[in-house]
Amino acid sequence: MEAPIKMLDDRTDQATRKMLEKVVERKQKFDKFKSWHLVAMWATVFISFLYFFYIYKTVMQPFSYSFASMFSAFVNQSGNFYLLVFTVGLYGLMNLLREKREKAEKEFHALRCEIIDKSKDLWKKEEEWKNRHTVFEMMKKNYDINLYHENK
Repeated sequence: MEAPIKMLDDRTDQATRKMLEKVVERKQKFDKFKSWHLVAMWATVFISFLYFFYIYKTVMQPFSYSFASMFSAFVNQSGNFYLLVFTVGLYGLMNLLREKREKAEKEFHALRCEIIDKSKDLWKKEEEWKNRHTVFEMMKKNYDINLYHENK
């Protein structure tokens, strides 16, 4: 369990601390997929630009007089096929990571909203209810998780 969540001894019960731990795990999973998707997206853009520039310089410029000669020059170099497969594969990876990022974001947002909805049940006593803002502030400061409002 995370150290700041462990330090919430008297402010929360064990079940609430476990829920806070799970929302932190989901946030970390979402952040991981978000950063990997960003890396894959920029790699796809960069590699695609380089690939099309390479095709322009090696195939389109020298053989611009005929489409058949451009196609023939493209097919005659086996490296063009491998670069094309690599670029398309990178694009597929980018889309896969986008889907995983969106799924992780939905899971994180659902659990965060569940904590917000159940806050009256999680902090039942009057003293706990008055001190819940310290828990919310700790989650916002340490993990950038907003438990005050359901909107993002």
